[in-house]
Amino acid sequence: MLSVEAALMKAIHPVFGALLSWVCASGLVVAAQSTLLYEKRSPYSTIVVTEDQDGLRTLSFERGGARQSVVKVGDPNHIELPYARAMLVSLAVVRDPARVLVVGLGGGTLPSFLRRHYPEATIDAVDIDPDVIEVAKSHFGFREDARMRAHVRDGREFIEEVAEPYDLIFLDAFSSDSIPRQLTTRQFLEAVRRALTPRGMVVANLWSQSSNALYHPMVNTYHAVFERLYLLDVPGAGNVILFGLSWGEPLSRDELEQRTTDLVRRWGLTLDLAWMVRQGFKPAGPKRAGGRVLVDEGEATP
Repeated sequence: MLSVEAALMKAIHPVFGALLSWVCASGLVVAAQSTLLYEKRSPYSTIVVTEDQDGLRTLSFERGGARQSVVKVGDPNHIELPYARAMLVSLAVVRDPARVLVVGLGGGTLPSFLRRHYPEATIDAVDIDPDVIEVAKSHFGFREDARMRAHVRDGREFIEEVAEPYDLIFLDAFSSDSIPRQLTTRQFLEAVRRALTPRGMVVANLWSQSSNALYHPMVNTYHAVFERLYLLDVPGAGNVILFGLSWGEPLSRDELEQRTTDLVRRWGLTLDLAWMVRQGFKPAGPKRAGGRVLVDEGEATP
């Protein structure tokens, strides 16, 4: 639910960042490019919804902040943000999932897309902020049904209490500028692994190393928990998608490219998933001996 656009630009140069913050705070960005539809201060962030002249409706967690979710009004198949399209590559590996968990609802783009194309799947979406869930329903077309539910819960607590495992777990929980630390540690990822079926996969959205000081420790931590780890550098964005699993033979780029081509054809869409795989997919490589692994506070580093 997060790309790095505004936050990354702020980090590039302090003067530019200050200017960007002033412009965003002044409302000039909203006035010039989009219409403000909704703004509310929740216990966790300032929820902002805007819509531009092309019908693209955007969720942010601060005025002028990075785009958390984008939908095109009237087109449920439209996936605007490159990182969100990249996360769909997982469905070329775990085909026809029966149970899916999405941690970090945002505008509900991913679960709504999954519901459309996997109508028999059970889909749970978790978000700690009840106001985000309400906005997803009121402004982004997210709809619960008998097999798709939104839960107001801490994502870690929800995963630690999972009784029936999932085939796919998507981790896309960001605040306005980072992943909550409790969702990055080895102990958390071990709980994620326990919450997966034997042939399940976790799919995680990270900022790349250019804007994420903890990028390598985060990757090391996934590598410490999952036997197979793949990376997808999202072309044209500051995101990296991690695919963690503990089964199967090594997956080649050529094989995944063909699988994604078949998948998009099956959906009847023209998404550029195969091109994204060709440009950015790779194995994470061997585990880095002695690399830092993130752990819960008070836990010893392995």
